[in-house]
Amino acid sequence: MSDKPQDEFAFGKENYKLFGLATIVVIVGYVLMVGGGTDNPNEFLYDELFSFRRITLAPIIILAGFGIGFYAILKRPKNEK
Repeated sequence: MSDKPQDEFAFGKENYKLFGLATIVVIVGYVLMVGGGTDNPNEFLYDELFSFRRITLAPIIILAGFGIGFYAILKRPKNEK
């Protein structure tokens, strides 16, 4: 048998807050990755398309968001009694 009562949730309030933060961080990372296009199909803007923000910064922020989400799932909730 389980040591937890049936009416208790698997996640605590802090887990949900961390998971919400992780979702926001991942969305910010994807927003930073957007752009770099041009209206003219005959024009190619190399520096705008392959900028530091899109190639390096945005993926790091996205991975950080996934890391926060992973931590939020694995963190044990405190007994709030």
